[in-house]
Amino acid sequence: MSMNETSPVVAIVGATGHTARFIVEELLHRKIRPIAIARNLEALAKARFSGEVLRRRVTLEDAKPLELALDGAEVVINCAGPFIDSADTVAAAALRAEIHYLDVTAEPLSVLRTLEKFDAPAREAGVAVIPSVGFYGGFANLLVTAALCDWDGADTIEVMIGLDSWHPTLGTRKTISRISPLRETAVPGSVVPELQTPLKKHWDFGDPLGDQLMVEFSFTENILIRRHVKTSKLHIYLSDTAISDVSDPATPVPKAVDEAGRSAQDFVVEAVVVRGAKSRRAIARGRDTYAFTAPLVCEVAERLFEGKFDDVGAHAPGEILDAKDVLAALRPDHLTFEIGAG
Repeated sequence: MSMNETSPVVAIVGATGHTARFIVEELLHRKIRPIAIARNLEALAKARFSGEVLRRRVTLEDAKPLELALDGAEVVINCAGPFIDSADTVAAAALRAEIHYLDVTAEPLSVLRTLEKFDAPAREAGVAVIPSVGFYGGFANLLVTAALCDWDGADTIEVMIGLDSWHPTLGTRKTISRISPLRETAVPGSVVPELQTPLKKHWDFGDPLGDQLMVEFSFTENILIRRHVKTSKLHIYLSDTAISDVSDPATPVPKAVDEAGRSAQDFVVEAVVVRGAKSRRAIARGRDTYAFTAPLVCEVAERLFEGKFDDVGAHAPGEILDAKDVLAALRPDHLTFEIGAG
């Protein structure tokens, strides 16, 4: 099937970035027409995409031109980090254009502000605003929601984010420098990072990661999960290996090892929910956290313009989407995913 004038259109802001290029390619693969929007005209012109992509140069300081650049799109995906600088501008333009807004941020303050500021305006515009639809944040939120199934909450929720390595992009380093030092910070339920000694535990992920030392740390997972899930204890853990890599300025950027441009990085994420004497577990395995964000956010974008969501306004992804169905749709090309008793 080839794209035509009736094909859906999705705009990508910050389209020349590392993750954004995966997103553009995923949209093309899904026969969705991308509008690539970026501030750097030269980088935009030189970007090599595998199909026809409409390219529009806009700086985020120009509110009206940005709104015009979104013309024709049904959804906008914001990839322009740091998002604390871009989310307000892009989300506001999306609402004026009356289209759905997604972003891939892992910044807690940006997510909190987006959820609080744009809920009422999004309802008035009749669209959905969903921040943090990426590997960090939305992925764990969907896993927890899928594991809960018909439960509306749990006594305890634990999420283990296992990585065999983390080679950060320059954009990731810039964003993390705006948040806090990873190795010294834990944010259990708090938006404002507090210097404290984080909890640590070992977790056996099986193949391919094996036993890993885990350190309690949350990007946006706590905010998204607590927005719609009742629990008295919520703990998010990240591999100490990943924290060591991203904390080391000598760690190189990701290196492509396949035709899709993915790195060799493996991940396993487990969500364990406990209520009374019963427990449930969701497990997902995949490769390259940056590359994986693309099919995840594009799957959500498709559901938005197809009307497969429960409510307009600003929400966590698991709050208005069929979490199990979203994750199952990513099998087998991008993810292995299973749910079972603990």
